[in-house]
Amino acid sequence: MGDDFETIKLEQYVTRLILQLGVPAHLRGYQYLREAIMQSVEDMELVGSVTKLLYPEISKKFHSTDQKVERAIRNAIEVSWTRGNTDIFREMFGYSIEEGRMRPTNSEYIARVADKVRLDFPE
Repeated sequence: MGDDFETIKLEQYVTRLILQLGVPAHLRGYQYLREAIMQSVEDMELVGSVTKLLYPEISKKFHSTDQKVERAIRNAIEVSWTRGNTDIFREMFGYSIEEGRMRPTNSEYIARVADKVRLDFPE
């Protein structure tokens, strides 16, 4: 039962984090992104192979396609990058849109957030 409780706490933490980053909860990519981060926290190897492993797993779980998952995540990241809290982006990524930088790629974003979660949630 402890595992379920830990999973719930972890999911709540990830949810708070992506909301702080400015990912709107009404976007489909919000759910996909949360799932991608949760899975990557469990297995960081997934981040190295988002198209072959991560997107197919998420698309299966949500009855979608790999392409729709990728596009929805990219859109959610784009929205958070342009409308989100630049201070939090600077803290987490080392840069923000204010520096004129391009948004992080899907895998960079997922990897960075998952890494923060792993550091904040030691087992």
